[in-house]
Amino acid sequence: MKWRLQVLLLILVMVLISGMVGAKTNNKKPYVVGVFCSVTGPNAPLGTPERDTLLMIEEQINQKGGIDGHPLKIIIEDDGSDNTNAVKAAKKLIEQDKVCAIIGSSGTGPTMAVIPITEASGVPHISMAAGIAITNPLKKWVFRTPQTDVLAIGKILDYLTKRKISKVAIIYDSNAYGSSGRDQLKLLAPKSQISIVAEEAFGSKDTDMTVQLTKIRATGAQAIICWGTNPGPAQVAKNCQQLGIALPLFMSHGVANQVFLDQAGSAANGILLPAGKLIAAKDLPTTDPQRKLLLDYAAAFQKKYNKPADTFGGFAWDAISILVGALSKVGDDRVKLRNEVEKTANFPGISGVFNYSATNHDGLTNDAFVMVEIKNGAWTLVKSKM
Repeated sequence: MKWRLQVLLLILVMVLISGMVGAKTNNKKPYVVGVFCSVTGPNAPLGTPERDTLLMIEEQINQKGGIDGHPLKIIIEDDGSDNTNAVKAAKKLIEQDKVCAIIGSSGTGPTMAVIPITEASGVPHISMAAGIAITNPLKKWVFRTPQTDVLAIGKILDYLTKRKISKVAIIYDSNAYGSSGRDQLKLLAPKSQISIVAEEAFGSKDTDMTVQLTKIRATGAQAIICWGTNPGPAQVAKNCQQLGIALPLFMSHGVANQVFLDQAGSAANGILLPAGKLIAAKDLPTTDPQRKLLLDYAAAFQKKYNKPADTFGGFAWDAISILVGALSKVGDDRVKLRNEVEKTANFPGISGVFNYSATNHDGLTNDAFVMVEIKNGAWTLVKSKM
């Protein structure tokens, strides 16, 4: 009996020691990052892959021991694609959860609504939306990961110029993202000697755009540019097909995901748009600095969620990866973290190679885009001199 007692005591000591060692290696405070994104509402096709990507990255990092031993804790709030909800979510994350940084939102409107809060609070804020107003004019605490609408428009105008198309019509979502695209098209098109002969708007929840497209058909436009995010642009594509409009149809990078292909169906075929390299990763040359990263991210996402990764999830990957890099260097002090994010240089991400600076919080150039065409329900790289 005595030897049994000794064995039990030995086991108890070993368990206690093991527990103490475990506690010692896990007693560093978590680095807490707040996220507000659109898991529901019109921007859900953007916010859902963003949320999924963030959860996947959080799991991957913590399985490897965290950030220098600090667990990564990501608190995600659904803003429902609504500006008021975004403001409530941001205040909760900053004031109650005491996050060291904010990522969000999926859309330009909710992002713009929150910027005054993050600027006043001194919290690093990385947006996953593309409206140029997010970072222009420059805000001290605000950065972004998507390619801007200005870069996307430049890619389209370059394409049109090389094909001697000089008259275009615009149809756009009346929300912040669509209106920003409309404004930039009106500003930039004349500089490329391209005339805008018509502009028509639709609401984010509209289900028929035949009236607007019928007006456009009578204008003499040589091409149509649609600016918005799903589901509106998919309906524009279907209405063009129904009306027999054979004009070239261009979309913004706001539809560069499987959801658009599913919603537009056969009407998507022939549509052209500027997009991040992810959807054409396999067609990239092996020398491209993003190619391996893109393929690895796509494979990991597919394995975890049994669905393809897309551009919007890539915006989240870039945001959290840039933050993690900064956290690993300076910790979670907000001021130091902001300054370190601003030093990001030659960072290959999903959306492009990032170079932030004191005068540039966009980080990307025109090289972050490729032109793609939808053929037989799939993305195809346009291999022309673009």
